[in-house]
Amino acid sequence: MPLRFTLRQLEYLVTVGDCGSISEAAARLNVSSPSISSAIAQLETEFGLPLFVRRHAQGLSPTQSGHRMIAGARQVLEGAAGLNILAGDIAGLVRGPLNVGCLVTFAQIVLPRLRRGFCDAHPAVAFHQFERDQTELFDALHRAELDVAMSYDMEIPSDLDFVPLASLPPYVLLPEAHPLAEHEAVSVTDLAAHPMILLDLPMSADYFLSFFEAQGLSPEIAERTRDFAVMRSLVANGFGYSIANIRYRSDLAPDGRRLRHVPLVGAPRPMRLGLLTARGARSSMTVRAFIDHCTAEVAGGEVPGLAPLPPERC
Repeated sequence: MPLRFTLRQLEYLVTVGDCGSISEAAARLNVSSPSISSAIAQLETEFGLPLFVRRHAQGLSPTQSGHRMIAGARQVLEGAAGLNILAGDIAGLVRGPLNVGCLVTFAQIVLPRLRRGFCDAHPAVAFHQFERDQTELFDALHRAELDVAMSYDMEIPSDLDFVPLASLPPYVLLPEAHPLAEHEAVSVTDLAAHPMILLDLPMSADYFLSFFEAQGLSPEIAERTRDFAVMRSLVANGFGYSIANIRYRSDLAPDGRRLRHVPLVGAPRPMRLGLLTARGARSSMTVRAFIDHCTAEVAGGEVPGLAPLPPERC
Protein backbone atom coordinates (compact mmCIF):
# COMPACT_ATOMS: atom_id res chain seq x y z
CA MET A 1 0.00 0.00 0.00
CA PRO A 2 1.60 3.34 -1.03
CA LEU A 3 2.36 5.92 1.63
CA ARG A 4 0.11 8.94 1.57
CA PHE A 5 2.30 11.19 3.68
CA THR A 6 5.71 12.74 3.21
CA LEU A 7 8.81 13.30 5.32
CA ARG A 8 8.08 17.02 5.17
CA GLN A 9 4.66 16.45 6.73
CA LEU A 10 6.28 14.40 9.48
CA GLU A 11 8.76 17.23 10.06
CA TYR A 12 5.81 19.62 10.45
CA LEU A 13 4.16 17.22 12.90
CA VAL A 14 7.27 16.94 15.09
CA THR A 15 7.90 20.69 15.06
CA VAL A 16 4.32 21.52 16.05
CA GLY A 17 4.63 18.99 18.86
CA ASP A 18 7.83 20.67 20.06
CA CYS A 19 6.49 24.23 19.75
CA GLY A 20 2.88 23.70 20.84
CA SER A 21 1.84 26.27 18.27
CA ILE A 22 1.38 26.27 14.51
CA SER A 23 2.57 29.89 14.22
CA GLU A 24 5.75 29.17 16.19
CA ALA A 25 6.39 26.02 14.14
CA ALA A 26 5.88 28.01 10.93
CA ALA A 27 8.39 30.62 12.07
CA ARG A 28 10.94 27.95 13.00
CA LEU A 29 10.55 26.14 9.67
CA ASN A 30 10.17 29.34 7.61
CA VAL A 31 6.91 28.18 5.99
CA SER A 32 3.36 29.50 6.12
CA SER A 33 0.97 28.58 8.94
CA PRO A 34 -1.71 27.35 6.47
CA SER A 35 0.83 24.90 5.00
CA ILE A 36 1.43 23.38 8.42
CA SER A 37 -2.28 23.34 9.33
CA SER A 38 -3.04 21.54 6.07
CA ALA A 39 -0.27 18.99 6.64
CA ILE A 40 -1.52 18.20 10.16
CA ALA A 41 -5.10 17.81 8.91
CA GLN A 42 -3.92 15.46 6.13
CA LEU A 43 -1.97 13.34 8.61
CA GLU A 44 -4.98 13.08 10.93
CA THR A 45 -7.09 11.94 7.99
CA GLU A 46 -4.46 9.47 6.81
CA PHE A 47 -3.89 7.96 10.26
CA GLY A 48 -7.52 8.19 11.31
CA LEU A 49 -6.45 9.67 14.64
CA PRO A 50 -6.79 13.06 16.34
CA LEU A 51 -3.20 14.23 16.86
CA PHE A 52 -3.76 17.51 18.68
CA VAL A 53 -6.28 19.20 20.94
CA ARG A 54 -6.90 22.76 19.76
CA ARG A 55 -7.11 25.31 22.57
CA HIS A 56 -7.62 28.87 21.39
CA ALA A 57 -5.68 30.54 24.22
CA GLN A 58 -3.12 27.79 24.84
CA GLY A 59 -2.22 26.62 21.35
CA LEU A 60 -2.08 22.91 20.49
CA SER A 61 -1.50 20.01 22.86
CA PRO A 62 -0.78 16.50 21.52
CA THR A 63 -3.40 13.88 22.28
CA GLN A 64 -2.28 10.58 23.77
CA SER A 65 -2.23 9.19 20.23
CA GLY A 66 -0.44 12.33 19.07
CA HIS A 67 2.40 11.83 21.54
CA ARG A 68 2.99 8.32 20.22
CA MET A 69 2.77 9.38 16.58
CA ILE A 70 5.17 12.30 17.16
CA ALA A 71 7.68 9.92 18.75
CA GLY A 72 7.30 7.55 15.78
CA ALA A 73 7.64 10.41 13.29
CA ARG A 74 10.83 11.55 15.02
CA GLN A 75 12.30 8.07 14.62
CA VAL A 76 11.37 8.00 10.93
CA LEU A 77 13.03 11.38 10.35
CA GLU A 78 16.16 10.30 12.20
CA GLY A 79 16.25 7.12 10.12
CA ALA A 80 15.87 9.09 6.89
CA ALA A 81 18.68 11.43 7.89
CA GLY A 82 20.80 8.40 8.72
CA LEU A 83 20.23 6.96 5.25
CA ASN A 84 21.40 10.21 3.71
CA ILE A 85 24.54 10.16 5.82
CA LEU A 86 25.09 6.47 5.05
CA ALA A 87 24.84 7.13 1.33
CA GLY A 88 27.43 9.88 1.64
CA ASP A 89 29.76 7.62 3.61
CA ILE A 90 29.42 4.81 1.05
CA ALA A 91 30.08 7.22 -1.79
CA GLY A 92 32.92 8.91 0.10
CA LEU A 93 31.09 12.25 0.11
CA VAL A 94 30.56 14.86 2.81
CA ARG A 95 26.89 15.71 2.44
CA GLY A 96 23.50 15.69 4.11
CA PRO A 97 22.17 17.56 7.16
CA LEU A 98 24.46 18.73 9.94
CA ASN A 99 22.90 20.20 13.10
CA VAL A 100 25.47 22.14 15.10
CA GLY A 101 24.81 23.66 18.51
CA CYS A 102 26.84 26.41 20.10
CA LEU A 103 27.09 27.97 23.54
CA VAL A 104 25.26 31.30 23.47
CA THR A 105 28.26 33.35 24.65
CA PHE A 106 30.21 32.90 21.42
CA ALA A 107 27.61 31.70 18.93
CA GLN A 108 27.56 35.08 17.18
CA ILE A 109 31.35 35.29 16.80
CA VAL A 110 33.16 31.95 16.56
CA LEU A 111 30.76 29.52 14.90
CA PRO A 112 29.72 31.69 11.91
CA ARG A 113 33.36 32.06 10.84
CA LEU A 114 34.01 28.32 11.13
CA ARG A 115 30.70 27.57 9.43
CA ARG A 116 31.53 29.80 6.45
CA GLY A 117 34.76 27.97 5.68
CA PHE A 118 33.21 24.54 6.18
CA CYS A 119 30.19 25.27 3.96
CA ASP A 120 32.44 26.68 1.22
CA ALA A 121 34.48 23.47 1.29
CA HIS A 122 31.42 21.17 1.50
CA PRO A 123 28.48 22.76 -0.35
CA ALA A 124 26.44 19.53 -0.28
CA VAL A 125 26.03 19.81 3.51
CA ALA A 126 22.79 21.35 4.82
CA PHE A 127 24.20 23.17 7.86
CA HIS A 128 21.83 24.25 10.66
CA GLN A 129 23.00 26.29 13.66
CA PHE A 130 21.38 26.41 17.11
CA GLU A 131 22.27 28.59 20.13
CA ARG A 132 21.83 27.02 23.58
CA ASP A 133 23.21 27.11 27.11
CA GLN A 134 25.38 24.23 28.36
CA THR A 135 22.56 22.14 29.85
CA GLU A 136 20.44 22.54 26.72
CA LEU A 137 23.36 21.42 24.54
CA PHE A 138 23.75 18.24 26.60
CA ASP A 139 20.02 17.48 26.33
CA ALA A 140 19.92 18.11 22.57
CA LEU A 141 22.91 15.82 21.98
CA HIS A 142 21.29 13.08 24.05
CA ARG A 143 18.05 13.42 22.06
CA ALA A 144 20.03 13.32 18.77
CA GLU A 145 18.68 16.76 17.86
CA LEU A 146 22.29 17.93 17.45
CA ASP A 147 25.14 16.13 15.70
CA VAL A 148 27.87 18.20 17.33
CA ALA A 149 28.05 21.13 19.73
CA MET A 150 30.70 23.80 20.38
CA SER A 151 31.11 24.55 24.07
CA TYR A 152 33.40 24.41 27.09
CA ASP A 153 34.59 21.36 29.01
CA MET A 154 32.20 22.05 31.91
CA GLU A 155 30.68 19.04 33.70
CA ILE A 156 30.51 16.96 30.53
CA PRO A 157 28.43 13.78 30.94
CA SER A 158 30.43 10.57 30.64
CA ASP A 159 28.49 9.44 27.58
CA LEU A 160 29.53 12.49 25.52
CA ASP A 161 32.91 12.89 23.83
CA PHE A 162 34.89 16.15 23.91
CA VAL A 163 37.44 17.26 21.30
CA PRO A 164 39.48 20.19 22.70
CA LEU A 165 40.24 23.10 20.37
CA ALA A 166 41.69 25.95 22.46
CA SER A 167 42.45 26.98 26.04
CA LEU A 168 40.81 30.27 27.08
CA PRO A 169 41.97 31.80 30.39
CA PRO A 170 39.61 34.11 32.29
CA TYR A 171 40.00 37.87 32.20
CA VAL A 172 38.25 40.83 33.81
CA LEU A 173 36.14 43.34 31.86
CA LEU A 174 36.24 46.85 33.29
CA PRO A 175 34.91 50.28 32.32
CA GLU A 176 37.60 52.77 31.29
CA ALA A 177 37.19 54.86 34.44
CA HIS A 178 37.41 51.91 36.86
CA PRO A 179 40.24 52.22 39.42
CA LEU A 180 41.59 48.80 38.31
CA ALA A 181 41.38 49.49 34.58
CA GLU A 182 45.07 50.41 34.17
CA HIS A 183 46.43 47.47 36.15
CA GLU A 184 48.49 44.89 34.26
CA ALA A 185 46.64 42.11 36.10
CA VAL A 186 44.12 41.79 38.94
CA SER A 187 43.16 39.13 41.47
CA VAL A 188 39.81 38.21 43.01
CA THR A 189 41.04 39.91 46.19
CA ASP A 190 41.33 43.16 44.21
CA LEU A 191 37.81 42.66 42.82
CA ALA A 192 35.93 41.59 45.95
CA ALA A 193 35.05 45.11 47.14
CA HIS A 194 33.74 46.25 43.73
CA PRO A 195 30.27 45.57 42.22
CA MET A 196 30.12 42.64 39.81
CA ILE A 197 27.97 42.00 36.74
CA LEU A 198 27.63 38.20 36.75
CA LEU A 199 27.18 36.34 33.47
CA ASP A 200 24.54 34.06 34.95
CA LEU A 201 24.47 31.03 32.66
CA PRO A 202 24.21 27.41 33.84
CA MET A 203 27.63 26.10 34.95
CA SER A 204 29.45 29.24 33.74
CA ALA A 205 28.25 31.24 36.75
CA ASP A 206 29.47 28.53 39.15
CA TYR A 207 32.85 28.56 37.39
CA PHE A 208 33.26 32.34 37.86
CA LEU A 209 32.04 32.29 41.46
CA SER A 210 34.44 29.46 42.29
CA PHE A 211 37.35 31.91 41.89
CA PHE A 212 36.12 33.79 44.95
CA GLU A 213 35.10 30.71 46.92
CA ALA A 214 38.63 29.32 46.58
CA GLN A 215 39.90 32.44 48.39
CA GLY A 216 37.16 32.45 51.01
CA LEU A 217 35.59 35.56 49.43
CA SER A 218 32.13 36.54 48.20
CA PRO A 219 31.74 38.92 45.27
CA GLU A 220 29.43 41.95 45.47
CA ILE A 221 26.97 40.91 42.74
CA ALA A 222 25.17 44.05 41.57
CA GLU A 223 23.47 42.55 38.51
CA ARG A 224 22.93 39.20 36.81
CA THR A 225 22.35 38.68 33.10
CA ARG A 226 22.30 35.71 30.72
CA ASP A 227 23.15 37.90 27.72
CA PHE A 228 26.83 38.45 26.90
CA ALA A 229 26.15 41.69 25.00
CA VAL A 230 24.07 43.10 27.89
CA MET A 231 26.88 42.25 30.30
CA ARG A 232 29.42 44.10 28.14
CA SER A 233 27.21 47.18 27.94
CA LEU A 234 26.51 47.25 31.68
CA VAL A 235 30.24 47.04 32.38
CA ALA A 236 31.14 49.71 29.81
CA ASN A 237 28.61 52.08 31.41
CA GLY A 238 30.16 51.73 34.84
CA PHE A 239 27.72 49.44 36.64
CA GLY A 240 30.43 46.97 37.63
CA TYR A 241 33.11 44.61 36.37
CA SER A 242 32.61 41.14 34.95
CA ILE A 243 34.65 38.02 34.24
CA ALA A 244 34.68 36.05 30.99
CA ASN A 245 36.80 33.68 28.93
CA ILE A 246 35.67 34.98 25.55
CA ARG A 247 37.31 38.20 24.36
CA TYR A 248 36.01 39.76 21.16
CA ARG A 249 38.42 41.47 18.77
CA SER A 250 36.64 44.76 19.40
CA ASP A 251 37.02 46.50 22.76
CA LEU A 252 33.76 48.35 22.18
CA ALA A 253 30.51 47.42 23.92
CA PRO A 254 27.35 47.25 21.78
CA ASP A 255 26.58 50.91 22.58
CA GLY A 256 30.04 52.07 21.47
CA ARG A 257 31.61 52.63 24.88
CA ARG A 258 35.09 51.21 25.39
CA LEU A 259 35.99 48.30 27.65
CA ARG A 260 39.25 47.38 29.35
CA HIS A 261 40.35 43.73 29.43
CA VAL A 262 42.74 42.80 32.25
CA PRO A 263 44.16 39.31 32.92
CA LEU A 264 42.88 37.60 36.07
CA VAL A 265 45.70 36.08 38.10
CA GLY A 266 45.48 33.30 40.65
CA ALA A 267 42.36 31.87 39.01
CA PRO A 268 41.52 28.18 38.49
CA ARG A 269 42.25 26.47 35.21
CA PRO A 270 41.27 28.10 31.93
CA MET A 271 38.18 26.95 30.10
CA ARG A 272 38.80 24.63 27.17
CA LEU A 273 36.80 25.40 24.06
CA GLY A 274 35.94 22.31 22.06
CA LEU A 275 33.41 20.13 20.28
CA LEU A 276 30.94 17.77 21.94
CA THR A 277 29.45 14.70 20.27
CA ALA A 278 27.40 11.73 21.36
CA ARG A 279 29.20 8.40 21.38
CA GLY A 280 29.40 7.01 17.86
CA ALA A 281 28.58 10.31 16.14
CA ARG A 282 32.06 10.55 14.67
CA SER A 283 31.33 7.48 12.54
CA SER A 284 29.56 9.97 10.25
CA MET A 285 31.88 11.33 7.57
CA THR A 286 30.13 14.72 7.73
CA VAL A 287 30.64 15.04 11.49
CA ARG A 288 34.29 13.98 11.15
CA ALA A 289 34.79 16.52 8.38
CA PHE A 290 33.42 19.34 10.57
CA ILE A 291 35.61 18.32 13.52
CA ASP A 292 38.68 18.15 11.26
CA HIS A 293 37.84 21.57 9.78
CA CYS A 294 37.51 23.21 13.21
CA THR A 295 40.69 21.55 14.47
CA ALA A 296 42.64 22.79 11.46
CA GLU A 297 41.28 26.33 11.76
CA VAL A 298 42.35 26.61 15.41
CA ALA A 299 45.64 24.74 14.95
CA GLY A 300 47.64 27.98 14.96
CA GLY A 301 46.44 28.82 18.47
CA GLU A 302 44.04 31.55 17.36
CA VAL A 303 40.27 31.11 17.53
CA PRO A 304 38.45 32.70 14.56
CA GLY A 305 36.66 35.87 15.62
CA LEU A 306 38.39 36.17 19.01
CA ALA A 307 41.28 38.37 20.07
CA PRO A 308 44.60 36.47 20.19
CA LEU A 309 45.92 35.62 23.63
CA PRO A 310 48.98 37.48 24.95
CA PRO A 311 52.07 35.29 24.25
CA GLU A 312 52.85 34.72 27.92
CA ARG A 313 49.31 33.32 28.52
CA CYS A 314 49.07 30.96 25.54
